[in-house]
Amino acid sequence: MRKLLKLLVTIVLVMILWFGVHTLYTVADGLIDELEKVDVAVVLGNKIELTGEPSQRLKSRLNAAIDLYKKDYFRYVIVSGGVGKEGFDEAVVMKEYMVSNGVPEEVILVDSNGYNTMMTAINAKEIMDRMELDSVMVISQYFHITRSKLAFNKVGIENIYSAHGSYFEIRDVYSIIREFIGYYKYLFVRV
Repeated sequence: MRKLLKLLVTIVLVMILWFGVHTLYTVADGLIDELEKVDVAVVLGNKIELTGEPSQRLKSRLNAAIDLYKKDYFRYVIVSGGVGKEGFDEAVVMKEYMVSNGVPEEVILVDSNGYNTMMTAINAKEIMDRMELDSVMVISQYFHITRSKLAFNKVGIENIYSAHGSYFEIRDVYSIIREFIGYYKYLFVRV
């Protein structure tokens, strides 16, 4: 009985250590932007407020994309999202926000079927193949970058860079825990 208890304690401690190391890596990977000149940026969607405006979290992603576009880091932007419970097409609202902030309409590509990270990666790969683009910058919240890069890699994109929106809130603690589970789900899923 004592050996079994010792084994269980060891397993729990290893799991806690694994979670801690993975979480530290995820946070560092997301906070340290990998900025390179690429063909296209993909801004992952998020909540639209009932007023029809992007949430503060989504605005931070869009503002990062706007800033990097104006610094010539990429030629095109894919805005990706779906229709949320608020009834707005995230991608359309994202495009409108970027246009109103000086990004030319013709360089913004709309993916209204990006209902989750993997769907966004699949849709971005199709767009990139059609346009003969081969490098991408993923733009999301810092805690979401590692899993996003994994999804884009799993669909066959090799040149992946990243930037994060500068918006932080207490809800990030929940999101970081969720990303731990989501990462391993994506790691073992077949595309």
